Amino acid sequence: MSDSVVWIVDDDEAVCDSLGLLLKTVGLTARTFPDGKSFLENFEDDLPGCIVVDLRMPGMSGLELQDALHQRRSTVPIVFITGHGTVDSAVHAMRAGAIDFLTKPVDDQELLDTIQRAIRMDRESRESLSEREKLAERYATLTNREKEVMALVVEGHANKVMAYDLGVSERTIEIHRSRVMKKMEANSLPHLVRMALDLK
Repeated sequence: MSDSVVWIVDDDEAVCDSLGLLLKTVGLTARTFPDGKSFLENFEDDLPGCIVVDLRMPGMSGLELQDALHQRRSTVPIVFITGHGTVDSAVHAMRAGAIDFLTKPVDDQELLDTIQRAIRMDRESRESLSEREKLAERYATLTNREKEVMALVVEGHANKVMAYDLGVSERTIEIHRSRVMKKMEANSLPHLVRMALDLK
């Protein structure tokens, strides 16, 4: 996780400094910002990590910052910390996808555990997205007929039935089927079925 970035957004400079030092002790890189505006101007969504945000800040609040990130389609996990938490705020943040909602003063170990969990979630999410993108790229290499054959194979149709339905010979179906397996890099029928489900 050494290449992960923890983005800290808090108008309290002392909090930013102490969190930065705490994260450094476990080998994490922290980038601190005094407000939402400066954070959004510098935020890089392609870096794995998480965002630690104060709920109440001058200008843009933590919840408004969360909304702004959603508009950017960012999936980087958010951890809220606050000295003035309300149940309504916590519910709003969690429903909008926050990983946790911690109250100041935050226990160091609890915060580190939460941040590590958020970073793991972000990495898993990125890996899953990357796999789906690769899968979509492979699927795009199929011809229209190969896509038809793949759909029928996944539904469990026999070669003879597919040949009849598509008005071609069984041998032609076998060739298309072989090409589908090769292009999709599927090593078995169950593997191809899983791929088809992932594509949906």
